[in-house]
Amino acid sequence: MNYIIGAFKPPCDIFVTFSDERCRKQVAVKKDNGKTAMVPAFQSLETIAGEVSIAPVPGKRIEHMGVKIELLGQIELYFDRGNFYDFTSLVRELDVPGEIYERKTYPFEFSTVEMPYESYNGTNVRLRYILKVTIGRNYVGNIVECRDFCVRNYSPLPSINNSIKMEVGIEDCLHIEFEYSKSKYHLKDVIVGKIYFLLVRIKIKNMELEIRRRESTGSGPNTYVETETLAKFELMDGAPVRGESIPVRLFLTPYELTPTYRNINNKFSVKYYLNLVLVDEEDRRYFKQQEINMFRLDEIPQPS
Repeated sequence: MNYIIGAFKPPCDIFVTFSDERCRKQVAVKKDNGKTAMVPAFQSLETIAGEVSIAPVPGKRIEHMGVKIELLGQIELYFDRGNFYDFTSLVRELDVPGEIYERKTYPFEFSTVEMPYESYNGTNVRLRYILKVTIGRNYVGNIVECRDFCVRNYSPLPSINNSIKMEVGIEDCLHIEFEYSKSKYHLKDVIVGKIYFLLVRIKIKNMELEIRRRESTGSGPNTYVETETLAKFELMDGAPVRGESIPVRLFLTPYELTPTYRNINNKFSVKYYLNLVLVDEEDRRYFKQQEINMFRLDEIPQPS
């Protein structure tokens, strides 16, 4: 039995390393098996370089039709699992056809790679970047090894960031006005605002603020929309009175947020909303939702 298992083991080990891996920031990504792994983070237009090492099993040689490495940006929709849509595809040939008898190392470099989209692992879609090494073989299957990395792109502070003001209510029963200091937030920002009660003729039991993420995948009749509540923050417990003002101060750092993504490669979008929820004494719920724009402000320290 051990012999049969060994027959399917690849005749070599393939290692992909980045040239600045030790000093580059690492981030967590979820793998196909559900486990989390730490991978290096890059920005668009950075150079991605390193080495590929191929180590044959002792006593074996590898006949091949060439060795190549690809840098791929892929989108996978989970309702179409197994089919990858490549939006970035770069290839470097590492070796011509021949044989490998002992460990062999190949340098590689992809200069100033345009990676316009961030890595994303959502409910129904995954966007990822990989380095894929392929050892081509004639009569048996190719030997393939993949190495993930992450892309995070950063934005400056917006020159215009208008506040959000809105009045909502139920005729002759409830009239409130809410105000948030701005409409665009970076991932470690603080949501600051106020809620004014102009008319209160129903008995409010409590009020809370939610952060919701809405992920849309596909198009037309095949559009899938998934809404997830990421945070709930209680603003008030008890009945408000007319003229009362409730402050809002919600820190975003504890929550796993991403930037807003709009129509990424015509495959998916991710939007964020502030959802104000009021509950009366009969447990009836009243909602008011407002979209906000999220962006990534932090900068990855560049390796020295």
